[in-house]
Amino acid sequence: MLALKAENISKLYRLGQVGTGTLSHDLNRFWHQIRGKEDPYLRIGEANDRSQKGDSDYVWSLKDINFEVEQGDAVGIIGRNGAGKSTLLKLLSKVTKPTTGQIHTRGRIASLLEVGTGFHPEMTGRENVYLNGAILGMTRKEITRKFDEIVDFSGVERYIDTPVKRYSSGMYVRLAFAVAAHLESEILIVDEVLAVGDAEFQKKCLGKMGDVTKGEGRTILFVSHNMDAISKLCTSGIYLEKGLLKYSGNIGNTIGTYLSDGSNTSSRKVYNKNIDKCIFLKEALVINSLDKNTANLRVGENWKVRIEFEVQQNISDYVFALGIITHGEVSVNTSWSKPINLLAGRYCFEFDVNNFPLQAGKYNLIFGVSQQKRSVFYDDSFLSVEIENLTTDERIQKADGSTGIFAMQFDNNIHNI
Repeated sequence: MLALKAENISKLYRLGQVGTGTLSHDLNRFWHQIRGKEDPYLRIGEANDRSQKGDSDYVWSLKDINFEVEQGDAVGIIGRNGAGKSTLLKLLSKVTKPTTGQIHTRGRIASLLEVGTGFHPEMTGRENVYLNGAILGMTRKEITRKFDEIVDFSGVERYIDTPVKRYSSGMYVRLAFAVAAHLESEILIVDEVLAVGDAEFQKKCLGKMGDVTKGEGRTILFVSHNMDAISKLCTSGIYLEKGLLKYSGNIGNTIGTYLSDGSNTSSRKVYNKNIDKCIFLKEALVINSLDKNTANLRVGENWKVRIEFEVQQNISDYVFALGIITHGEVSVNTSWSKPINLLAGRYCFEFDVNNFPLQAGKYNLIFGVSQQKRSVFYDDSFLSVEIENLTTDERIQKADGSTGIFAMQFDNNIHNI
């Protein structure tokens, strides 16, 4: 049974204006409408590419999106910033209407799109629970039956009779999520707001959403940049890119398509630019154990990152940092140099990555420079490497089928004690 169906939905926005645009544009739309003709501004809208300057004042935040969601499914919606994820959720939640197309839903929808969605700041937490429940179509008796469970889950019992305008953003989202998750709606829509909560609450929320889909048979649409959370919670996925539906299907394939689109393995990057008044950054390279520049490394191999730069005048207290993250954006390690004092001249700085047996796979590197806690330079698309299981070490070869980040083999020895 379908819980939700989107048919050719699109959303057109006018840039730099509030509402539909100027009076002349509204009159032009009306004139075309009474003559039975198409909205003239649907033809001039451009694709949703936030990184490019366009020629039109109109942009398609979403364009011709089609998908179906079965009842009880947990669907992860992923994509880069500005891809149209939040716009899609607002259309599904009926916060705004699509420019073209239709959305069919079965049952009540509870949505958490922003911190404090549906809350009135002057009302207490208790009053907002009842208000939000009423907005979602619940009777007072239904809300009262669930009230203690909602407050207990949120962890804000001490402040439940305090106006929510005095809540922190974390307390806001705790109570808002508790209301949305516990009231009896058939579809739960959650945007990235869970990132506001602490780690313990995020884990609690993911567990609750898992219970909602598996135990209660309710449908969840979940937007997040945390690929680990998406893969654990969701069974299917939707990948948006520049307002278009790039892929829809199994969550593993969806995440794989998303990550591979943004992956260009690069072992060398040329800058040739000043990153501070006195530092001219030339290039960065990945160097393997044979002292060759390559992005392809072996499991267990020692390698290093070499950064070549020129100091144009004496510097002091500069710190270099290198970070390693997985292809799924999970942090592996970050290393900082000691504060560096240098005279004017040309230099080569090297980060040695020794005795660091990463599992086979792709890894991205992040590079940063700071001075006395002042950020001088940061590059999160620095370099990338691909670790291959071509080692001659039998112990590490056996670890190839294991999961996790590090390729380690534990001895299974049993001793009498």
